[in-house]
Amino acid sequence: MFHDMQPYIAHSSGRIDRNVNRRRAIAALGVSLAGGGLLSPGASAQEQGFPSHPLRMIVAYPPGGATDILARTIAAKLTEKLGQAIVIDNRPGAGSTIGMDAAASLPPDGYNLYLCAVTTQAIASHLYPKSRSDLARDFVPVSLVASAPHVLVVNDNVPAKNMAEFISWIKAQGGTANYASQGNGTLSHLESELLCQRLSVKATHVAYKGSSPAITDLLAGLVSFMFDSVASSLPLIKAGKLRAIAVASSQPVPAMPGLPTISQSGIPGYQVDNWFGIYAPRGTPPEPVSVLAGATSAILRESAVIEGLVQRGYIVTPGDGGRLAAAAADDYARWGKVIKSSNIAI
Repeated sequence: MFHDMQPYIAHSSGRIDRNVNRRRAIAALGVSLAGGGLLSPGASAQEQGFPSHPLRMIVAYPPGGATDILARTIAAKLTEKLGQAIVIDNRPGAGSTIGMDAAASLPPDGYNLYLCAVTTQAIASHLYPKSRSDLARDFVPVSLVASAPHVLVVNDNVPAKNMAEFISWIKAQGGTANYASQGNGTLSHLESELLCQRLSVKATHVAYKGSSPAITDLLAGLVSFMFDSVASSLPLIKAGKLRAIAVASSQPVPAMPGLPTISQSGIPGYQVDNWFGIYAPRGTPPEPVSVLAGATSAILRESAVIEGLVQRGYIVTPGDGGRLAAAAADDYARWGKVIKSSNIAI
């Protein structure tokens, strides 16, 4: 378990070795000298050799999903950059609030991180108001990482091949169309609700426990359309089993060249960016936050990292803590309005 891991020195990092050796030399002069201020608690994280032992990254979803895949990709590269292992700790359940509560309770020492599905967390904050923690109150934003766009897909029973044809089709259904989602209150649910609001149409929501069963019924024709992650739907789209209409994000998705956004396709302002970012518990000193932010920014500009994430359907969006906080605040306000106007409750 993570708690049983003993701190160790990252010999792969010459900077860390030199700093550790310097501290050992100081300590050898005697406890009285150290107590006299030679090891100042105010010294920067880099001066103290941060990080000097493994870190933990909480993920509020089970292994194998979009959040977990992104977390493991980032953690592996940060391990190389920082010279210390980053242990992924999956804490799924309750709309991601279990993981967030766990992360908020960890020591704010720079060694505990939270890879947050920001947009989903913003939704959960409205649907699970009894959560013990709050993203804005209990965390320090470290770095914006990426977005994992969703795509509007239909089966062969829907004749539409583009957004204009889809709009004509759904309006002609007179409220009888139905759509799938990954679950009540999930982003894929609210995206469809937002689309129906913008088009002034009605459609029946059919909630599933995740993307896989929803896609199964979509392929079988039991539901007509849904919003699903690009990463999940792309193989079926390439195989001709599903038809992609448009992507929900504010910009086109590199993994699906030529496919327009919904906003570009006749519904201006419809922009759903499924943000992901790294946070640390509130009270984490600025020095390790700065080190972590700098390392994250550096790896997100590596061509191999960008290419690998793009192939999986992500859009790499490196940004500082301020940009991450702004994205979270915007999502909280936006989805709160959709939830309230649609009378969605868990």
